[in-house]
Amino acid sequence: MRLRVVKRTTKATLKKHVQLFTTPQARVYTDEWSGYADLERKHATVEHGRKEWARDDDGDGVREVHTNTSEGMWTSVRNFLRPFRGVHKHYLGHYVAVCEFSINLKRVSPAFISALVKKH
Repeated sequence: MRLRVVKRTTKATLKKHVQLFTTPQARVYTDEWSGYADLERKHATVEHGRKEWARDDDGDGVREVHTNTSEGMWTSVRNFLRPFRGVHKHYLGHYVAVCEFSINLKRVSPAFISALVKKH
């Protein structure tokens, strides 16, 4: 997963990040915001405006089309930042980078702590 702090959350910014941080074979699941329409990846959409939250497109009983993973990830970022009781926007990207690293690592380990100390 990749998390970035950007000045503007525009369609162009999103498209650039999707191109940069995903492979051409990636599948993207989003809500119906029009900014997602021109992503050059396989793409499926749920329509929250129609009260659709998840969908099973291939009929296997698993609702694979949803946005819960990305929404849950941002909840992890909020929970990570909560103990700091606010951070200066100048440093927000650094805090988000540490959170990204820890999410991708899946757990705090001696190797994680060692990597943080080496970066300091």
